Amino acid sequence: MTFLAPLRLAIDIGGTFTDTVLVDAADAVIASTKTLTTHDNPAEGALLGATRALADATASMKDITGFIHGTTLATNALIEKRGARVATITTEGFRDILEIGYERRYSQYDINLQKTDFLVPRDRALTVRERMSASGEVLIALDEASIADLIAKLDDCKAEAVAICLMHAYANSAHEQRLRHLLQEVRPDLRISISSEVSPEAREFDRLCTTVANAYIQPLMARYLDAFASAFKSKGLRCPILMMTAGGGMTTLHTAGQFPIRLVESGPAGGAILAARIARENDLGAVLSFDMGGTTAKLCLIDDATPQTSRQFEIGRAARFIKGSGMPVRIPVIDMIEIGAGGGSIAAVDRLGRLTVGSKSAGSEPGPVAFGRGGSDPTVTDADVVLGYIQAENFAEGQFAIETAAAEEVLLTTLGMPLGLDACGAADGVSRIVDESMASAARTHAVESGKVLSQRTMIAFGGNGPLHACRVARSAGVRRVLIPTKPSVGSALGFLFAPVSLEIVRSRYALLAEMDIAAINRLLGDMCSEALAVVRQGDAEAPITTRRSAYMRYHGQGHEIEITLPDRAISAEDLKSLTAAFETAYSAQFSRPVPGMNIEILNWSVHLSTPMRPLSEITAQPRLRHIQPTRTKHIFCDVSGVFREAAFVPREVLRPGDHLSGPALIAEPQTTTFVGADFTLDVDMRGTLILTRETQSD
Repeated sequence: MTFLAPLRLAIDIGGTFTDTVLVDAADAVIASTKTLTTHDNPAEGALLGATRALADATASMKDITGFIHGTTLATNALIEKRGARVATITTEGFRDILEIGYERRYSQYDINLQKTDFLVPRDRALTVRERMSASGEVLIALDEASIADLIAKLDDCKAEAVAICLMHAYANSAHEQRLRHLLQEVRPDLRISISSEVSPEAREFDRLCTTVANAYIQPLMARYLDAFASAFKSKGLRCPILMMTAGGGMTTLHTAGQFPIRLVESGPAGGAILAARIARENDLGAVLSFDMGGTTAKLCLIDDATPQTSRQFEIGRAARFIKGSGMPVRIPVIDMIEIGAGGGSIAAVDRLGRLTVGSKSAGSEPGPVAFGRGGSDPTVTDADVVLGYIQAENFAEGQFAIETAAAEEVLLTTLGMPLGLDACGAADGVSRIVDESMASAARTHAVESGKVLSQRTMIAFGGNGPLHACRVARSAGVRRVLIPTKPSVGSALGFLFAPVSLEIVRSRYALLAEMDIAAINRLLGDMCSEALAVVRQGDAEAPITTRRSAYMRYHGQGHEIEITLPDRAISAEDLKSLTAAFETAYSAQFSRPVPGMNIEILNWSVHLSTPMRPLSEITAQPRLRHIQPTRTKHIFCDVSGVFREAAFVPREVLRPGDHLSGPALIAEPQTTTFVGADFTLDVDMRGTLILTRETQSD
C-alpha cells in the first residue's frame, strides 16, 4: 500500500470494541480496525488493533509520528465504583459539604428517593484548622501542628487517595499546597488532588465533588497510562502519546495523569469533533451528531460547526435522566446526552410484563448471544441479527461467526413467549424501543437547549449508528442523515482532527464598573502562560489561538453567562463594550436586560489551542447514476411491518453520484448502513452517504 508519510495513529477504547485508525500526512485513512476490548488489560486489545492496522498498511510502529488515545476507563471506573479509597480534607467546620450538597432533593415527592453516591462516606471526611477569605486573605493560619494527627486518621481509614478542598482556595492556594507538601513528606506514595489545581472555581460543593472524582480515579488512571505507554514503547513507538479530553482537545500523558477527570467522556468527544468537521465540509449550520456503539449512544447538538459545550456535567446519576441526581463535576466538556442504548444493551420483560431495553449491557465479555462467546441475555444486536439488518458474512471483519439460530432462540424464550410473540415480533419490539429511547433523548436534549431537531441534519457513526440512524431519525423528525466514510471508527477518527488545547478557569470576583484592571490582566496573563506551557508539550511549533472569557451576571444572581473578552490586555475603554455584550447575551436568553443593575464577574477563562486541521477542497459535483443492485437480502421492513427483499450493496462499489431507494443494506467490514424503505441514498464526492426521508412511504 502506498501512503504519504508520516503516519498518525488513533485508538479509542470503548466498552465493547476498541477502534483503531491509521492516517497518512494527507489525513487519508489507510487502515482501520475494530477489536474486542480486553477489560482486564485494555492495552492488549489496543496493541492488537495497532498491529493489524500497521500490517494492513505495510508499516511499523517506528513510522508513527503522532498518536492520540481516548478511553472509557475513567468513565467506567466512576460509574462502576472501581476507584481508590478516598478521604477528604476540608476546612474545620465544613466537614459535611458532601452531605449537605445543594440542600434540596432532586425529586421532591419521591418517598423512596435514592441518594447520590459521592464516593466518600462521612467517616472519611476529615478537617484541618485554617481559613482564607473570598479575596485570598489569610484569616486563620494553617495549623501545621495537627498534621501528625491528620496522617494518623488517614492511616486509620486506609485512604489510598486524598481530595483537599479548603475554603476559598481558588483565591489563594497557599494552604492547599502547603498541606499537600506536609502530607507527602510523610506519605510520599499517597495520591493527593487539590481543588485549586483540579477546579479552581467558587462554589465549594461542586469544587469538592470534582476534586473527589479526580482523586478517586487518579491511582487507577496513572497506573493505566504508564502501562499503556510502556506497552507501545516496548513495540517500538517513538513519538509521545497525547490524550483526548472531554472538552474536545488533546493533552499530554503527564497532564492526563494529574487530572484524569478531564478524560471522562473523552471517546464521545472525538465523535463530536468528527461531526463538527463534517459539518464544516458540507457547510451545515445545524447538526445532530449520533454516535451509537456497543454500550451507549451519544447525541450532541452542533451549530456553525461548533459542538455545544458546558462547564458542568453529572456522573453516576441515581435516577436516569433526572438532573441533580448525580455527582456534579466542573470541567470544560462537550455537552452531550449519553444513554445506555448500544448494541449490547440487554432486553428483558419486567415484573409488570413490559418489554424493556437497557441500561445494562452485555459488553464484549460475554457479549450478545449471537457472538457465541457465552452471552445468555437477549440484546439489541441479537434483535438486529434476527431482523436481517446484520448479515453474518460481513460482520466485524469476520473475527467471529454470527449464530443467528441462538439469537432467535433467546429472543423467543426470554421475551417472545412471556409476551405472546414470535422471535421476529420480539426482535421488532426491542428495536423499536431502543430507537425511540434514543430519539426521545435527542428531543429532550434539544428542548433543554431551546433548539428544534426537525431543522437539523443527523451525522451518524459508531459501530451501530449507521444501522439505527434511519429509524432514530424518523422517530425524531429528522429528514436528512449523513454517514461518513469509516463510520464505525468515527470517534477515533475524530481524535486525529482535534487540536492540542487546554482551558483554564479561575474564580476572581469583581464588579465590572469597579474592577482592578491591572490585577485582572495579571491573572489572565498568568493563566495564558500556564496553559501555553502545557499546549507546547503537545505541539512545540504550531500557531496558537487564544480565547479569553469572563463569566458575568447581574449582582446577586446565581448563574453566569460567558462573554468573550478581547485577546489582549483589558483597558478601561473596554468596559462599555463588555457591558453591551453582556446585556445583549442576557436579552437573548431572558428576553430583556435589567436596567440599573450592577454587573459582576465571578470566573475568568482562557482557552489556548492549536489550529484545526485543514479541510479538503472539493468543488466538482457528482453525476447522478441510478444503480441496480445485483444482490438482495431478506429483511424485516420497519415501515410496512413485513419481511421483504432489500438491496445488499458493498460500500466499496459505490461511487460519487450513485443513487438508490430503500430498503437497502450498505455493507462494509466494520458496520452496515440500513436505508429505510422511506429513505433514498445518494453518494457525494467525498464518499459520504446522504440518506433523505421521503414525504410518502412506500
